[in-house]
Amino acid sequence: MKEHLRIAKDIWNELLTYSKECYQKTGKFPKKSELQAMTKRKGLYSQTQQNVAHKISDAIFRVFKMRKQNKKCGFPRFKSIDRMKSLYYPQSGFKLRNKLKVTPFSEISIKQHRNIEGQIKTLALKREPSGKWFAVFCVEQEKKEPKTNHGDKVGIDLGLRTFATLSNGNKIDNPRHLKRYEDRLASCQRLLSKKKKGSSNRNKAKLKVARIHEKISNTRSDFLHKTSTQLVNDNSFIALEKLASKEMSEKRFGKQINDVGWNMFANMLYYKAEEAGCRVVFVDPKNTTKECSNCHQIVEKALSDRIHRCPSCGLVMDRDLNAATNILNLGLRTVGQELPEVKPLREGTTAGKQTHQQVPLMNEEVTD
Repeated sequence: MKEHLRIAKDIWNELLTYSKECYQKTGKFPKKSELQAMTKRKGLYSQTQQNVAHKISDAIFRVFKMRKQNKKCGFPRFKSIDRMKSLYYPQSGFKLRNKLKVTPFSEISIKQHRNIEGQIKTLALKREPSGKWFAVFCVEQEKKEPKTNHGDKVGIDLGLRTFATLSNGNKIDNPRHLKRYEDRLASCQRLLSKKKKGSSNRNKAKLKVARIHEKISNTRSDFLHKTSTQLVNDNSFIALEKLASKEMSEKRFGKQINDVGWNMFANMLYYKAEEAGCRVVFVDPKNTTKECSNCHQIVEKALSDRIHRCPSCGLVMDRDLNAATNILNLGLRTVGQELPEVKPLREGTTAGKQTHQQVPLMNEEVTD
């Protein structure tokens, strides 16, 4: 399979070179059909080759579309074998029974984590930096009727010290995935830096680093899946801030923000909510921390101030709980529902933790 990735990589680089040359000569990029006509390599399934042309054409179109909107977007780059990560089968060329049969390979043994429900439409063979291969299936299912959810309405304030504070007083601790493996990762990275480039020892050291990164990513994903599933099942309405975590990560606390996975968590809540009968609303984060949730007075706070004290109405409560209450109120105003009564906490009050349940991921691990 790695040899087929190499062929796909060569096709990508050749088509990208041709696209740039056409633009320099004519001021226009070649059409998608023209690129697809150039994909006639032996050994790689025809539709997989055409998909490479499709991706290049779409990537170039996306660059110019975003630049017209004055957004930063880099031009597609040439790929090494390490940066070519997947083979895509958009319509045919594969069958799944007890084993996976993919053209032109022989049957491939897979570890199937769960039964696939629905009609399989596409397949992507994906190689992780750790060396593991996954078969990712896209299936078509009949639309299910959403569940009737009579749960609570809750606002969520996302943070770094505490992963999430809920307007009902519950808090979810930040598991700090990176910190658990940081020393081990740093040690392996130091060993990697000392190895000669291109040597087998360097490749082995590189693989160790990749496996640690994979472990961190898997633990983060597992935590976010369990947490998001629990929240949409327990609540009928969820409001949370629309955070620009990418821009925030480029400034202060960048490493911690990237580790906590706010955007991934928000996306999980959003796509799981419909089936669970829950509604998710995103609100403007402006002044959610400063505003008093009782009288709406703006109260300035330093980052070290963990308690909200309102000089106007006398409300005293946890800083994050005050923000979560404001987020819920904003969310309810957005959909025109009644606001809940504010319940201040005494100083020193500890909030309970959310419980979680496991959510399996929809992929299959390929064993070579």
